[in-house]
Amino acid sequence: MAKEKKKRKRTVGDIIRTLILIVALGVFCYSGYQLYTIYAVYKEGEDEYDALADHYVKEETAEPEPEELNGELVMKSPVDFDSLLEINREIIGWLKVEALDISYPVAQGEDNDFYLHHTFQGTPNIAGCIFLDCENKKDFTDRNSVLYGHNMRNLSMFGKLKQFREEGTIDKSRYFWVYTPEKIYKYEIFACHEVGYTSKTYQLTFKDDDDFMEYIKEAFDHSVIKSKASVSTEDKVVTLSTCTGNETTRFIVQGKLIEEYKTIK
Repeated sequence: MAKEKKKRKRTVGDIIRTLILIVALGVFCYSGYQLYTIYAVYKEGEDEYDALADHYVKEETAEPEPEELNGELVMKSPVDFDSLLEINREIIGWLKVEALDISYPVAQGEDNDFYLHHTFQGTPNIAGCIFLDCENKKDFTDRNSVLYGHNMRNLSMFGKLKQFREEGTIDKSRYFWVYTPEKIYKYEIFACHEVGYTSKTYQLTFKDDDDFMEYIKEAFDHSVIKSKASVSTEDKVVTLSTCTGNETTRFIVQGKLIEEYKTIK
């Protein structure tokens, strides 16, 4: 019989390679667990908002048509605010951005922190909720009303907003809507661009008309889209804001109010 081959002694190099393999396997497993956890949190938030839209918003196949009632323009709301108010008393509206298929409830808290970390139903979740700046009037009568939303990796919330930088997106639709229990507002997009997170973009009130028009000129000058819309001292603006992945900048889309209707059920 042939003699058994002597087992090769393990060297320091063998031990080091084994340790590296064990560490790499541990890192792989941990990374997989982290990705699964993130996916689960994303899905939890997405499922909540899908359920809200399915139960409390009537899907419109075409742009809503206004009616005339007692000499004023009215419009039927696709949103069941009575039921949504029972879920969260801080709901103030529902936002719909036509070109990007963005459709979410809008809340307003006592501060600008709570809805960064909680969904519309108050569940702790990184998706948060679309919310109006706590210093704005909830009826959108300020010269500039700011709506915040997270730039989610799964493109939920305001994750699609940056697509307005891409050629052709604005051509799908230049409008977004804000539905409230009392009024329905239609806005025409006139500017979108990247801004500093402490920039004048987040100014809500203005000392006079000149100050406001200087603000508007700056928005047009920096916009990555070209718009034929004109903004006057009489106009009201809504600014949609999301993060960019850079802590010092934000991406914004701005629209001016072009139509206002009284809500009827």
